[in-house]
Amino acid sequence: MTTYVITVPGTFLTDVDDATRSELAGRLASHHTDLSENEDVELLTVHEGGTFSVRLEVEAPDRATAEGSAVRLVTGALAELGLPQKEAPLGPSSVTGIDGDS
Repeated sequence: MTTYVITVPGTFLTDVDDATRSELAGRLASHHTDLSENEDVELLTVHEGGTFSVRLEVEAPDRATAEGSAVRLVTGALAELGLPQKEAPLGPSSVTGIDGDS
């Protein structure tokens, strides 16, 4: 298996307070470990206007599987916080790091 860092962009179409952002980061924290921390990659970045990026580490046999897993993790965490796809649509994910030594 290979460890991939996947970036999943999105946009909050409703106001999301700091507590909700913190809760989102907390729910995804287990997918932000050594590779991300060593590369000094932020788990969640929110920009003015509501756009955001989530960067997760996912172990997978290939990049397509890794990207799919990351999108499912982010979608699930957002839904658990009461933010369905129509309120926080996601853009196309991309691989932003690879560690083949896993």
